[in-house]
Amino acid sequence: MTGRTNWAGNVTYGAARLHRPSSLDELRSLVVAAPRIRALGTGHSFNHLADSPGDQVSVAGLPPVVDLDRDRRTVTVSAGLRYGEVAARLHAAGHALHNLGSLPHISVAGACATGTHGSGSGNGNLTTAVVSMDLVTADGDLVTLRRGSDGFAAAAVGLGAFGVVTALTLDVEPTFDVAQHVFDGLPDDALAAHLLEILDAAYSVSVFTGWAGGNQVWLKRRLDGPAPVSLFGAVPATGPRHPIASMPAGNCTEQLGVPGPWHLRLPHFRPEFTPSSGDELQSEFFVPRASAAGVLAALNGLRERLAPVTQISEIRAVAADDLWLSPAYGRDSVAFHFTWISDAARVLPVVAAVERDLAPFDARPHWGKVFTADPAARYPRAAEWASLVRRADPGGRFGNDMLGPLYGYASSS
Repeated sequence: MTGRTNWAGNVTYGAARLHRPSSLDELRSLVVAAPRIRALGTGHSFNHLADSPGDQVSVAGLPPVVDLDRDRRTVTVSAGLRYGEVAARLHAAGHALHNLGSLPHISVAGACATGTHGSGSGNGNLTTAVVSMDLVTADGDLVTLRRGSDGFAAAAVGLGAFGVVTALTLDVEPTFDVAQHVFDGLPDDALAAHLLEILDAAYSVSVFTGWAGGNQVWLKRRLDGPAPVSLFGAVPATGPRHPIASMPAGNCTEQLGVPGPWHLRLPHFRPEFTPSSGDELQSEFFVPRASAAGVLAALNGLRERLAPVTQISEIRAVAADDLWLSPAYGRDSVAFHFTWISDAARVLPVVAAVERDLAPFDARPHWGKVFTADPAARYPRAAEWASLVRRADPGGRFGNDMLGPLYGYASSS
């Protein structure tokens, strides 16, 4: 037992050692020497995905790179950098990413490996911006996989199974400004009747609910879009808000329609607010956009079980993509996120109930969150993905006890 935990403290890593190489050569030597090794990002996964029966390695100590190519409209970044660091430098250079997650403190490689996302009906998850990725393979080779090449669609959301990612090249666009408007008191019946219209109401939209009545909507509007006027009975907030009413709103990005740069509005939380840990558990399930109203109705049927263990839930839209293990693979999706209390004994039975009631809607779990059901059946190309993993890593060097049972290749054995 190492005593090292993830960000939330609900997972104690079993890996014997955590390495922090400072050069690519050192990283390559570590990979070749370790019978089992897994990459660890910022530890924001709520399960054992980043754990290893052998060693873990962090690439945060590799030389930091943010290399903008204005002609190609791309930026190449070190895998261990956090989105907040990359975004600030991009904005200063007049460029932007298409979207960001709720927290700007997560590493680029870790977020992309799990299909992490922001919101917006027209916005794909963060991995959809990846043009190419450099990784150290099981043989210690440094290879580059490019969008459109064989294996890229499998490895982009690769769960760390293809190797240790060292750098990623991302699409960029000209920088843009966003105004954030929060609406309080959206009635339950209005949410049920107009869910998709609400999710389409701005560039990025989040609906927050505690499953006990009273809903909040956060609209993040690019300044070239129309300003919101009314929202199905919800009213504009009169002051700053935090998604969880008991938490300080000062940690959140600026609201009340005040324009600001994309990287200081698209996340929910300010980059200078860096929570050292999260007293919570999280789950998230992606469903086809067309099924969103039915899913909301099913979850409303679980309100009496959800409300006591939910700090807040968030509903967001995510555009379809072609990345094999992305939760939005092949379908425009709506993601239902749950921030639970930090009590696994009470939470896990409710997670199982959510999975049971959402099974008819072909719900896919977020890879970095808490789930109890085998997700493989929800991914039509899971078997092909597993075959490529076994070919790339026949000895299971990058396997662990979570991936082994899911996809049938060697882990701790």
